[in-house]
Amino acid sequence: MNTDDLENFEAERELQLAQEYQDVVSMFRYAIETDRRFYLANNVDVKVLSEGPRPIVEVVLSDAWVWDMYRKSRFVPKVRVLSFKDVNVEELPPKDL
Repeated sequence: MNTDDLENFEAERELQLAQEYQDVVSMFRYAIETDRRFYLANNVDVKVLSEGPRPIVEVVLSDAWVWDMYRKSRFVPKVRVLSFKDVNVEELPPKDL
C-alpha cells in the first residue's frame, strides 16, 4: 500500500464516519467534546474530582456514540472519561426544530 492508497482509505473512512454522524445525531441529546474524542450521548454526568491548577474532570456518558473512524462499533453503553483539559458539553436542539 502506497501513500496515496493510505490517504484515499482514510478519506473514505472519514466520509463514511461523517455520513454515519448525520444519520445518528438526531438520536442523542448531547454533544460532548474532549481533548481526545467527540461523543454523542443521551446522559452526561460531569464532576470535578480534584481542585488546583490542573483539576481532574470526570465525564460519565451513557447511551453514547463515539466519533472514531477506527472503531468497529461506535455505539457504547457507558463511557468514562478523565481529563485535565477542557470538556465541552452541549445540549443539542430538540428533534422537532
